[in-house]
Amino acid sequence: MELNKFDFNNYRDLLDRYILKQDESALYQAEQFTKLSMQNNILPEEFINIHIQALKELYPDLPKEICASLNFLLETMISYGLAYQEFQTLREKQGELESEISVAASMQQTLLSTTKPEISGLDIGAISVPANRMNGDYHHFVKDESNNLGIAIADVIGKGIPAALAMSMIKYALDSFPESQLSPSVILENLNRVVERNVDTNMFITMFYGFFDSKNSVLQYASAGHEPGFYYCAKEDKFIEIKAKGLVLGVTPDAIYEQFELKLEKDDIVILLTDGVTECRIGERFIESEEVLHVIRQYIHLPAQEAVEKVFKYFERIQDFHLRDDFTLIFLKKEV
Repeated sequence: MELNKFDFNNYRDLLDRYILKQDESALYQAEQFTKLSMQNNILPEEFINIHIQALKELYPDLPKEICASLNFLLETMISYGLAYQEFQTLREKQGELESEISVAASMQQTLLSTTKPEISGLDIGAISVPANRMNGDYHHFVKDESNNLGIAIADVIGKGIPAALAMSMIKYALDSFPESQLSPSVILENLNRVVERNVDTNMFITMFYGFFDSKNSVLQYASAGHEPGFYYCAKEDKFIEIKAKGLVLGVTPDAIYEQFELKLEKDDIVILLTDGVTECRIGERFIESEEVLHVIRQYIHLPAQEAVEKVFKYFERIQDFHLRDDFTLIFLKKEV
């Protein structure tokens, strides 16, 4: 949009006044002129052209070198104007994307929220912290009428909004299963078929599912390619890796998942986690499993929830408060 003759003359007079008298009030009025130009969508190169034309009217005998330099400035500002417009467009799109991600993160938090239940004789601690705004980890608790507990912990191979949608599907599939089908092997076989039919072939989900029989203090469990957890045997004061092999969810519809059992005694602890815990890095070095267990050992005497929070804070601190991967940790501590 071009300025009218009155505005041009006004700018020329302000320029003349400032050149001749170094009048500070002319600068203030020029600021108002700049705001008017912005309101009228005057581009930077157009503003420069206005300045050049005003200068040439005031000083028609400008040296050719000065005129050439002004033309150089004008051409430069044309390129700058185009780049700036592109930058503004990208910034607007980024703002829209940030807004969408914020809404998606809020929806994910709502959709995937889970309540840590009260189970007689079992102290439960759970923490899940995303490395970014969207969490690729997932954990869920299901309590039945007999005071038994279903525990799911999963990790999506893939991040962002698609991962959040996949996790939401997993949660609602879990919630739809009747209590008679809480057997870990059956749960994973059913979920595998759901994932194989409904999730993109480039996205896989690892999951560990356990079922704690509170009456007999037995944990039944199965794994779909998930990070191995640990069993702390209080009587022997040692950690044992929970070994359970199984294909990640979604690879083939007929995958079979082997089920295992673990008898828990007083003060025994089952430790479930995602690879954001075991693949924590200090600088460029991945920490070893022994280091993870050394940290956990420092806090296993605490109540379960306090213990998992202490472990998280430790790993957050050694990574300079910048998580490289989503961090999920669950303690199941047998009390009596």
